[in-house]
Amino acid sequence: MTEHEERRLIDRQAGMADANSKSQFTIGDLAREFGTTLRTLRFYEDKGLLNPRREGQQRLYSRRDRARLGLILRGKRVGFSLSEIREMLDLYDLRDGQVTQMRVALSRFEKQVDNLRRQKEDIEEAITELSRTIEIVGGILKEKERQSA
Repeated sequence: MTEHEERRLIDRQAGMADANSKSQFTIGDLAREFGTTLRTLRFYEDKGLLNPRREGQQRLYSRRDRARLGLILRGKRVGFSLSEIREMLDLYDLRDGQVTQMRVALSRFEKQVDNLRRQKEDIEEAITELSRTIEIVGGILKEKERQSA
């Protein structure tokens, strides 16, 4: 871990400790905590994924918005589209004790794990093939360089 990465981790942990005691957050607070841009947060707001209240020009995010942002970013990291993330987040608003939300989420998570496993296999195959190609091309190049020397 580089010094910069270590500093970011420490800053993020400190930010999370502060965030746990706060009930509202500015756009800058969330951008720093989650390592994202202001533009990204405004984009998620435009898409209806976050709903900060306004005090003049300032956006104030609730704990709910903060939790939703964490879920949005985690969903993006594992390959869900924004529309899929929205559907899962919207299910939180159902009044069935979140059973429906959990069933839908579980099904989607299982499908995504399958997709990621297939992608991992494809990547491993590509790495193996490229490694072989590197060895072949490297050998040919060494031979050509030896012949021209």
